[in-house]
Amino acid sequence: MSTTAVPLHPIAKGSLTRLWVGVAAVALAAGGLAWAGQRGVEPSPASFLVHNGGEEGVVTTGSGLQFKVLEEGAGPSPTAADVALVGYKGALLDGTVFDENPQTAMPVDGVVPGFSEGLQKMKKGGKYRLWIPPQLGYGEQAAGPIPANSVLVFDVQLHDFKSKADIMRMQQMMQQGGMPQGAPGR
Repeated sequence: MSTTAVPLHPIAKGSLTRLWVGVAAVALAAGGLAWAGQRGVEPSPASFLVHNGGEEGVVTTGSGLQFKVLEEGAGPSPTAADVALVGYKGALLDGTVFDENPQTAMPVDGVVPGFSEGLQKMKKGGKYRLWIPPQLGYGEQAAGPIPANSVLVFDVQLHDFKSKADIMRMQQMMQQGGMPQGAPGR
């Protein structure tokens, strides 16, 4: 049995270094092209929420609502049976504002489920940012300027809240010509 010898020629000094520099340059160019190709592409709601959920201070509830306490309030939180006096700004992920009101009364159970859940986490005077996933917002239904399957971003301040029963009593007293106790002017 005979062995055939293949002559190996020595490689030039520095050739391996140049080879690895070339490989690194190609990898960087590919990464740069991939990054440039993703600019202007909006993330899917699910991928945004996964990424956002890992941000500092963001809490994700069991339902999928995400919130961040911007300023903690004090006292009790409203329930679904209350009417809340809030200031809010609602926007889409791209920053498009679709609704804004510095002070309005709204029944806690009369808004989209994610907003209601967020209100029930707040305390008087608190400011929160809510990220409402599509299933807790408008879902597959487009609503005015809000496209279907949109994540809704709300900055909310809870000014005050009262039970619906208290409000009904106050309205009845006002209709009868009386002022409720503790009302301004008494």
